[in-house]
Amino acid sequence: MNRFRSLISALLAVGVTFGLFLFMFKLISSGGTNNSELEAIAGIHFGPVDIPDDVMTKNRRIPKKPPPPKNPPPPPKMQISKMDQTVQNMPTLDLPNLDVPMSGGEGMYIGNFASIDKTEEGDIIPIVKIRPIYPRDAQMKGLEGWVKIEFTINAIGAVKSPRVIDSKPARIFNREAIRAILKWKFKPRVIDGVAVDRQATQTIDFNLDQ
Repeated sequence: MNRFRSLISALLAVGVTFGLFLFMFKLISSGGTNNSELEAIAGIHFGPVDIPDDVMTKNRRIPKKPPPPKNPPPPPKMQISKMDQTVQNMPTLDLPNLDVPMSGGEGMYIGNFASIDKTEEGDIIPIVKIRPIYPRDAQMKGLEGWVKIEFTINAIGAVKSPRVIDSKPARIFNREAIRAILKWKFKPRVIDGVAVDRQATQTIDFNLDQ
């Protein structure tokens, strides 16, 4: 029984396979007759492609650089406008002629310029002056006076080595005068362009109305 079923199944399979083969053959044979119609509709060409023989190949070449000029062009000339320079003449001053004696006499007296040391510069000129503190006892008693001090002006104009050479009244204003003079600044003496030390004296007054 089993063998009979197997034989029938094999015969059915062979028949189905043969029928499918015939159906595919029909489809292929019928499609070959309508190639021109398919090409016309779809715009697709079936078959070998014709390549023309006169196809030109283009070679890509780098262009050559132009040669530099033999003589470069000259730079443009700059035109500079000349400025007119005007020279102003100094006005002449009409000064009166002063008849002043140079070595003394009556009237105005300037001094003998021949006796002046031209290497020195100026005299004792205080640049910074500090007022002394008035002593309380002297202020309460209404005392006034003065102190004469001798000292040295160094090369930078500072005061050094001060000492009292005279005072009135004695010893009342000496301490405050010394304290004040040490804070003063003077114009130093210059000889041949070099600042040097010099001796000087200064009188400091103590007045209640200051």
